[in-house]
Amino acid sequence: MASDKPMTAADHAEEKFSKETYMNWYEQMLMMRRFEEKAGQLYGQQKIRGFCHLYIGQEACVAGAVSALKRGDKYLTSYRDHAQPLALGSDPKKVMAELYGKATGISKGKGGSMHIFDKENHFYGGHGIVGGQVPLGAGIAFADKYKGNDFVTVTYLGDGAVRQGAFHEALNMAMTMKLPAIFVIENNMYAMGTSVERTSNVTRLSELASAYEMPSESVDAMYPEDVHNAIEAAAERGRKGEGPTLLEFRTYRYKGHSMSDPAKYRTKEEVAEYKAKDPIDHVKAVILEKEWSTEEALKEIDKKIKADVLECVKFAEESPYPTADEIYKDVYVEKNYPFIMD
Repeated sequence: MASDKPMTAADHAEEKFSKETYMNWYEQMLMMRRFEEKAGQLYGQQKIRGFCHLYIGQEACVAGAVSALKRGDKYLTSYRDHAQPLALGSDPKKVMAELYGKATGISKGKGGSMHIFDKENHFYGGHGIVGGQVPLGAGIAFADKYKGNDFVTVTYLGDGAVRQGAFHEALNMAMTMKLPAIFVIENNMYAMGTSVERTSNVTRLSELASAYEMPSESVDAMYPEDVHNAIEAAAERGRKGEGPTLLEFRTYRYKGHSMSDPAKYRTKEEVAEYKAKDPIDHVKAVILEKEWSTEEALKEIDKKIKADVLECVKFAEESPYPTADEIYKDVYVEKNYPFIMD
């Protein structure tokens, strides 16, 4: 018999996830959120220039994946790329300095917002070409299979990128070669300003995998629990040599496609509907309902994270710009192939 009692956040929680996991999710996602909010503010002040795509609202897509994978697994994404390195352990000061184009940036100030790269933490970009990262992710997965290890590569792409031929070519090759790859479509419902319904007859994008007989799943990616479970299952298949998986993360960005997008193509009601499922609010509610922390303690965490972000800004402000001779460096590889997987 169905209960008339309304569902609480804890009802969506799962016993397999510990207090430590929920606290990690809360701190990670809050860091992403506060970092992005500050980046948006700095962009408005013209401290950050060029392109800037914020991740606000989509934090669970990263937090749930990082908790499900292990050190050594690889990550790639598109130009909406600030959150992944923050969750993977990159120095947030260097990430902020990169947004400023400073020499202390994680890509030496040469990549800016769209081309963050941190080989040490297995984050292989930040790619500005729509869909361009998908075959690269397949290639890195191939390298791991060739080496005979059990790492997997997760490649994020937007719902608009599935229209690119490179996406379909990569899926075909990955399935044919049974590569340890996880392809994640972050379906935030809008490719720039055009809804999925206006660009495709297939609106449940996980179904695109059927053309290649690839396992697939649609996931409510506003919940890190669901993200973790889907990534965990896909990684297990990949590590066993059973090949790739396509996951559709149904998520939502609260801001426009980029800082130049006022997002007038969405209704206030639609935005409010998704904000009611905010992943940070959900995790916070679970923590409070299970009495793993208090409102006051969580406020202190938020206060510390805000202070940490201000330290990132201070570091970026005080860092120098690259010198002119840097333009000639990092153009050619200075040691023998293979270099990327050393």
